[in-house]
Amino acid sequence: QVQLVESGGGLVQAGGSLRLSCAASGRTFSRSAMGWFRQAPGKEREFVAAAGWSGITNYGNSVKGRFAITRDNAKNSVFLQLNTLKPEDTAVYYCAVTANFAPPVPGIRLDDYTYWGQGTQVTVSS
Repeated sequence: QVQLVESGGGLVQAGGSLRLSCAASGRTFSRSAMGWFRQAPGKEREFVAAAGWSGITNYGNSVKGRFAITRDNAKNSVFLQLNTLKPEDTAVYYCAVTANFAPPVPGIRLDDYTYWGQGTQVTVSS
């Protein structure tokens, strides 16, 4: 049974930084993409960033240049460094992992991902 556990959310002032972590367990993820999505109140869940097994990364337009995704395959973990945070970054952030044998370029759609974490709240005050 695959489990994803996020951590690292919290309250931060605008301009600050946070680092989110996601630990995956239940199988190997060496050929899976690992990513992050977020959902603000009253809005749809949106793509934030993803790291493919190939090393290729993808970012949502609103976070390019501010957020950085990394993964540690030995620890089945993925991390999201959030810098220069803005109030509009406030959302629940979800870790997501694809099924095995994913394409080398990580997907950016919700239905590209099979497994989801419970989410961690990030709140940015102005």
